[in-house]
Amino acid sequence: MFTGLIEEIGRIQNIIHEKGAVRLVLSCHKITEDMKVGDSISVNGICLTVTNTKKDCFWADVMPETLRKTNLGRIRINTNVNLERALKLTDRFGGHFVSGHIDCTGTVTEKWIEDNAVWLAVTVPQSITGYIVSKGSIAVDGTSLTVAYVDENCFKVSLTPLTAQLTTLTSLKAGDLVNIECDIIGKYIKKQYFRSVETEKNNDHEITLDLLEENGFI
Repeated sequence: MFTGLIEEIGRIQNIIHEKGAVRLVLSCHKITEDMKVGDSISVNGICLTVTNTKKDCFWADVMPETLRKTNLGRIRINTNVNLERALKLTDRFGGHFVSGHIDCTGTVTEKWIEDNAVWLAVTVPQSITGYIVSKGSIAVDGTSLTVAYVDENCFKVSLTPLTAQLTTLTSLKAGDLVNIECDIIGKYIKKQYFRSVETEKNNDHEITLDLLEENGFI
């Protein structure tokens, strides 16, 4: 589990193709201080497992499915990536719950500056926007952000100066792919809601405000 608060910008040092999979070598400094084999690291929002580590770099395998479903499939040597270590039970919790399991990739359609804020507009599949709510949380390339606007296939976020400084998001441009993970709490609520509605339909009960209240939705 992660928080979406990026600890360090790392760099893809090497990409090794072997046995049908890809192994990444990532250079970094801060997060390797207490790193060990088997640790979970968020790389652009994707939970990867450390397979080897040295002072200023670590190795992680990327499975074919991950390459197909995320922007790591287009990664190149010397590309910068957002890095975060898994949350410890003793850590203070900021950001929001980020699992490291990507829902989809989105496409940056617009980027603009307003005073000290950097705005991004991102298009996503319509099947995903049902999990995105205005003023709710979303992870973009592993970074916890607040949704400022959402419609049927697009959402907008505003980067604070600190977020722009500490992540790769400020270097994005129109046409770039980003990894999207919707708020896991919202996903559970929506799933439970539709499960309850389907159960009531099967029982031929009308969906009423009383029914929603009984099931804890209002």
